[in-house]
Amino acid sequence: MDTVIQSLGIVFVLIGIVYLLRPDVIKWLMEFFKQGKRIYFAGLIRFVLAIVFFVGARECKYPWAIFAFGILFITGGLLIFILKPEKIKRILEWYQKQPVLIFRVIAVIVLVFGALIIYSA
Repeated sequence: MDTVIQSLGIVFVLIGIVYLLRPDVIKWLMEFFKQGKRIYFAGLIRFVLAIVFFVGARECKYPWAIFAFGILFITGGLLIFILKPEKIKRILEWYQKQPVLIFRVIAVIVLVFGALIIYSA
């Protein structure tokens, strides 16, 4: 299971690199998830990631760190389902209007999270 978590960490690092090199990808994803009820799919993905991290945490080098990432994912998933889609769309629209620097900062955060996941697994 720690291999699965390491693989997810690698995916996050790769996503962070793509976001860093092409910040417009983040805007495109925000636009994609704003349409219809697609935002709930993002919430579902977060729940699945949380379950994987909770189940795999005990097999990792730093289980508390992996468990903490699981808590972040489940919290994010819950917020998506608790907030109404209109509210989330307004938040995403606000983010889309931010300068490119903000998207690069988000990319670095994703990259660092991925590296921490790899290190902790």
